[in-house]
Amino acid sequence: MSSESSRAKATVHAVPTLEMERSIGSEGFDLIIGLDEVGRGSLAGPVMVGAASLLSASLRDHDVPEGLADSKMLSPQRRERLVAPLRAWTDTCAIGSASNREIDQLGISHALGLAALRAICAVEKALNLQSGSDQARVAAILDGPFDYVTKALNAFDTPDVSIIPKVFTKIRADSSCATVAAASVLAKVRRDAVMTELSLSSPEYAPFHWEHNKGYGSAAHREAIRKFGPSDLHRVTWHLL
Repeated sequence: MSSESSRAKATVHAVPTLEMERSIGSEGFDLIIGLDEVGRGSLAGPVMVGAASLLSASLRDHDVPEGLADSKMLSPQRRERLVAPLRAWTDTCAIGSASNREIDQLGISHALGLAALRAICAVEKALNLQSGSDQARVAAILDGPFDYVTKALNAFDTPDVSIIPKVFTKIRADSSCATVAAASVLAKVRRDAVMTELSLSSPEYAPFHWEHNKGYGSAAHREAIRKFGPSDLHRVTWHLL
């Protein structure tokens, strides 16, 4: 049994709240975006960052959706059932992606930053947020201790973000902050679907069984790499074997 399956079958104890989102909103921020990544440790395919946003003005009217938790604590079926309610619950949401080639060329940290900024761009565009003298103040809650979003802002290939967010990092935000938990679920469901579609799209990818391992380094996946060599979707700068 995989570690993910074991976690999914465990009782979910951590129930995320909107405490941090409301605290940030009280500091004068107009929009709070929860961010979480999926696919960082995969051997193949893209890394993705989910973005789930709530306008501060609407926070008082929001309750946490029933059943929401860190995506790693939920079964695939429970995650999929949450997608429609989460899309309705957020003011808008998006998923940014960075390809395996970008990961190889730029490194995982910068690729994560690019994926996050692409998601933030999509959120701001959907909400029609524009820079200017009366621009909204945007905050982002990022799961983990390291702010890879701000670090990526000054790179030559940075997406054109209308409003640069103030980033707040929080360890285990995916289990304590509702917007981050929502981003985690949405990104996980999307990436799992992408890896399954890729696995079934070509005989070249079929031996790696990404529909089961989602690109992570299972024994069967590594054995297939040893037997057939890496595909054009593998992260070839990584230790694949």
